[in-house]
Amino acid sequence: MQKFKAFLERKNIIVSFQRYGIDALGAMAQGLFCTLLVGTILNTIGSQFHIGFLTAPIVTIGGNPYTIGGLASLMVGCGISVAIGVSLKAPPLVLFSLIPVGFAANMMGGAGGPLAVYFVAIVACEMGKVVSKETKIDIIVTPIFTILCGVGFAYLVAGPIGSAASSFGKAVMWATEQQPFIMGIVVSVVIGVALTLPISSAAICAALGLTGLAGGAAVAGCCAQMVGFAFMSFRENGWGGLAAQGIGTSMLQMPNIIKNPRIWIPPTLASAITGPIATCIFRFQMNGAAVSSGMGTCGFVGQIGVYTGWLNDIASGAKSAITSADWLAMALICFILPAVLSVAFCAVLRRWGWIKENDLKLEL
Repeated sequence: MQKFKAFLERKNIIVSFQRYGIDALGAMAQGLFCTLLVGTILNTIGSQFHIGFLTAPIVTIGGNPYTIGGLASLMVGCGISVAIGVSLKAPPLVLFSLIPVGFAANMMGGAGGPLAVYFVAIVACEMGKVVSKETKIDIIVTPIFTILCGVGFAYLVAGPIGSAASSFGKAVMWATEQQPFIMGIVVSVVIGVALTLPISSAAICAALGLTGLAGGAAVAGCCAQMVGFAFMSFRENGWGGLAAQGIGTSMLQMPNIIKNPRIWIPPTLASAITGPIATCIFRFQMNGAAVSSGMGTCGFVGQIGVYTGWLNDIASGAKSAITSADWLAMALICFILPAVLSVAFCAVLRRWGWIKENDLKLEL
């Protein structure tokens, strides 16, 4: 047993929740962002501003034409697998071999491909580490072994994992349609909390394919956390903190949350209110890329995703035009209500002594 532990340590194979549940999941979100999400943004910019080189197909694969953005989106499996490989400290030959592994796993996983890539990339990466630099022909053995293990594992599990993720996501979206008030609260609070925790709400939403009304509730929850923390901590952190949390990430508050968990109450209560407002009153939906549902106001990606969804609905005939009510809903749910509600709740907790001076101070 000691020899086995020593071998794993030498290969930098660390079986832990931190490595697989936090580091890898966070990397998955970055891989998603740099491929699927950026591709969606480029396509939206190109179509809205009539930019020729962004709308013109640059290559045809299997009879399907792809723009620059389309190609970026097509590489989502590759992006996720390489990002996970980096987070797991993969040696170069293992890292590069994860490119075809990720592509294969995503294609085999179907609608739930991103989640399939997550599991397959972890297994392929760790298996590749096992043989890395163990032979004199490492440049041949390591890539072949990594690819065969990865694609073979994907062949066995990618389909079932993808189907399960897709089915669960559809169940959540169906439940939100049936019970918009209750599910509006549940989805908004859960995804919002996930955004502030050191895990990836974006990866969760992408893995489940969370769009539609449930996607709108997820956007509301994420915005409540980011905008809420940004405004309720303005007295401690000023404009720098407002920008860092409001268009960066509310995860910056995790050290303070650990010290005083009560500071998490205001934005979480705000999400419990804005979620059902989004689902019941405004029927606020995310019909863009599912990953955008878990981004909130980070780089305004959530809002870009909602806007892209509006355009998709118009193109499909499901929506006739973008109305003033749509813009009002976005302003209230994503910015105004999170700020007002969180500041109000925070003021009450400050008065009660639950939140004290500098409890929200960031080390910027």
